[in-house]
Amino acid sequence: MMAVILAGGKGTRLRPFTMTIPKPLLPLGDVPIVEVVIRQLVACGIGRVVLTLGHMAPLFTAFFGDGGRFGARIDYCLEDEPLGTAGPLRLVQDLEPTFLVMNGDILTTLRFEDMLEFHRRNDAWGTLAVSKRRVNVDYGVIVADEADRMVEYVEKPTIPYEVSMGINVLSRGCLDYIPATGKFDMPQLMVAMQSAGRPVCCYRTDCYWQDIGRFDDYQQASADFVASPERFLGQASR
Repeated sequence: MMAVILAGGKGTRLRPFTMTIPKPLLPLGDVPIVEVVIRQLVACGIGRVVLTLGHMAPLFTAFFGDGGRFGARIDYCLEDEPLGTAGPLRLVQDLEPTFLVMNGDILTTLRFEDMLEFHRRNDAWGTLAVSKRRVNVDYGVIVADEADRMVEYVEKPTIPYEVSMGINVLSRGCLDYIPATGKFDMPQLMVAMQSAGRPVCCYRTDCYWQDIGRFDDYQQASADFVASPERFLGQASR
């Protein structure tokens, strides 16, 4: 099995930390975020990892080398310009029939092997890992009809919704829906396949998941990892 890790972003929302080190290499405790990801992938049977790089690419290649010390083959794809979250797949050589694609700045306990099996079982072309979130509304929410009559009044509701976790499984045929040039993102790819009648599925999970996009997120992920590194570096669990 193989995985593609997207690690080419500049991490501008985490400056000044990312002025001298790319976001996926920021440490959780003393372990870089993307190293945690790679070790989790290897633990679930991934034998080949491809890192798509742009910003500060030499730091990644110097740190990870050929991947031997992590128990996997690590290859690299270099972007001359930003290609989005799906465009870099054009650069990857020898894609397997089914492969995982994920952001390199995620801390999670998702069982990747279960998601891969879900994708295959549903004959999907694309599968998105989905997490539940809730937003608290601090106002009374009014629902009115076309005649301006109140239908419902809900005081300070909590609204549930589902979000993409930045972890996806794809079938190799997805390449037919990625333009030959330019920036192209994962949401565009999933919508393009769905519009063409290709099955796109949602893998719902209540596992731990922290996207490390902002300073508060990074602080939380660091605290959670330091408190229980074995939770993330052992066999991942929901």
